[in-house]
Amino acid sequence: QAQLVESGGGLVQAGGSLRLSCAASGRTFSSYTMGWFRQAPGKEREFVAAVLWWRSDMTRYADSVKGRFTISRDNAKNTVYLQMDSLKPEDTAVYYCAAQYQSIMPPPAPDYWGQGTQVTVSS
Repeated sequence: QAQLVESGGGLVQAGGSLRLSCAASGRTFSSYTMGWFRQAPGKEREFVAAVLWWRSDMTRYADSVKGRFTISRDNAKNTVYLQMDSLKPEDTAVYYCAAQYQSIMPPPAPDYWGQGTQVTVSS
């Protein structure tokens, strides 16, 4: 059964960095557009970043993270990464990895979701 498993979350001070990983298993995800979403307490889940299924150099970011976050994928490892730099307290949320087959960006209706990883940024 296909699944996505996130890792790399944690507690970091404002201005610091974290790298999230999303390891896919159960199938090859090279034909899937991969995305990162986040949900802060009391707020709806929101799009963060995505990388296109057939062009790893084609990415899209939410305005709030543009210039600070970088998404990348390693199809050989079936893994997607989110490098987060210059973190702010407002980046605090549970971060979810998602995948949708041959989708546009951001994936509008992911076929798979990870369980989430907590990121907490202290001021």
